[in-house]
Amino acid sequence: MDTSVPHPARRYNYWLGGTRHFAADRESGDAIAAAFPVVVELARANRAFLGRAVTFLTAQGVDQFLDIGCGLPAPGNTHEVAPGARVVYVDNDPLITDFGGDAFLAADLRDPEAILADPRLRAALDLGSPVGLLLVAVLHFVHDDDRVAAAVRRLVDALAPGSYLVVTHGTMDFSGPAGISAYEQMFARGGTDVRARSRSVILGWFDGLDIVEPGIVPVSEWRPEDAPADRPVSDDLGIYSVVARKPV
Repeated sequence: MDTSVPHPARRYNYWLGGTRHFAADRESGDAIAAAFPVVVELARANRAFLGRAVTFLTAQGVDQFLDIGCGLPAPGNTHEVAPGARVVYVDNDPLITDFGGDAFLAADLRDPEAILADPRLRAALDLGSPVGLLLVAVLHFVHDDDRVAAAVRRLVDALAPGSYLVVTHGTMDFSGPAGISAYEQMFARGGTDVRARSRSVILGWFDGLDIVEPGIVPVSEWRPEDAPADRPVSDDLGIYSVVARKPV
């Protein structure tokens, strides 16, 4: 583990107010926040969405979750939102050694076969029954569009009918020319590792699934519990959210 290189899971933990991060993660987080000041609010809105989405799935009878790209433990982990549910966490950050839930797999989204073949996953989850697949703020760290689409499809194909796919993803769809230019320059020089994608690209991963209302919307707008005035608003950066069900 090279702590001099920022890692998205640790940077996210920093933005959420956690304690598991290093100087490189803080420097990376501060640099992104300097260019896009709303990013910390958006990170926290993304975390709040995770809680609402997991609560919604449990209300639909889902009692097992596969949380890929879970990041470092922080308040509002999936097993805390859904106590009693079976939860398998997956991340590639070597700093994560304990998480809670039923199992933690040190694995990478880009290798879905390894995740699905892991005996610890099979011991904890019944893939013959509905599963909540959580891909929250992780797909945008894989920059190859085809690889993302293939990974999502493979994971969804492995799940039983009645399962749900939950995705959040960074976008520049709400940005003007200046914001897009600033983002592209930062991405080109390695200042951010988030590959923003458009609404149409994200929706392509949901072909054959039934998207739950209100559809693809900013994370703060998905079945919100707060007042509109309390939600982050930005013309420079956004995070889409989508929840969909695999037809029975």
